[in-house]
Amino acid sequence: MLTHPDINPIAVAVGPISVHWYGIMYLFAFASAWALAMHRAKRPNSALNAKQVEDLIVYGALGVVLGGRFGYVMFYNFGTWLEDPLWLLRVWEGGMSFHGGLLGVLVAMIIYSRKLGVKFPEMMDFTAVLVPAGLGFGRIGNFIGQELWGRQTDVSWGMIFPRDPDALVRHPSQLYQAFLEGLVLFVILYWFSQKPRPRLAVSALFLICYGIFRFAVEFVRAPDAHIPELIFGWMTRGQLLTIPLIIGGFGIFIWAYTKGFGVAAAPQTNLDESENTLKKHKKAKTKNK
Repeated sequence: MLTHPDINPIAVAVGPISVHWYGIMYLFAFASAWALAMHRAKRPNSALNAKQVEDLIVYGALGVVLGGRFGYVMFYNFGTWLEDPLWLLRVWEGGMSFHGGLLGVLVAMIIYSRKLGVKFPEMMDFTAVLVPAGLGFGRIGNFIGQELWGRQTDVSWGMIFPRDPDALVRHPSQLYQAFLEGLVLFVILYWFSQKPRPRLAVSALFLICYGIFRFAVEFVRAPDAHIPELIFGWMTRGQLLTIPLIIGGFGIFIWAYTKGFGVAAAPQTNLDESENTLKKHKKAKTKNK
């Protein structure tokens, strides 16, 4: 059995100004996205160049914060917002929804891709690889803030959270999600995106993997206190909202490989080799005729 270190949620306090760890994790998330985007922008045939990355992060940050908060209100805590409308603005207190953030980023990327004249599928494939690191930092923020903890367990790594009124030994589900949604998902997407892929294939793989990881962890994550009722006696609200991601991801992935519209931008060397192979194939056909 482990005990949560009970970290003060306020990292730095100077007079009336307080900086929360939750906010710092968001800064780390955006910083990591910027660093990775700058690295990927240097690749030949990248969807974006280095100058466009800074605005990408701004658009993405607005999409995440506004969409995530709006989604949390609509999907999980609409009653609290009605009682306290200003609660919507207190982001540092926690309360963000991945599903709302995803919708916010989609809207932001549609706007930004139109502004640049970049094809939306290429914009999304470029952006998808940047997301996992941010998700990982967000889950670490949940762990520090002792929120979204797991269900009761008897495993040896079970943890007691000091702020848990029931003082139960629980799964540290925030760390499970940080590992799966952050590290593992990043490795999968980064590896997959290293070679030429059909447009939207990278984005589809993101939806599939995130959906499966989130659905699985929900079995050991405690349901929200204000939404204790389980659908069909076992399914949480998070699992219900994740099902469309998995189904949609598989649908987009199959469509990308069967009826998609071309290969997404990839390193020039790979594209040159493909073009040379195609030219040789065409010459061989001509000779045979």
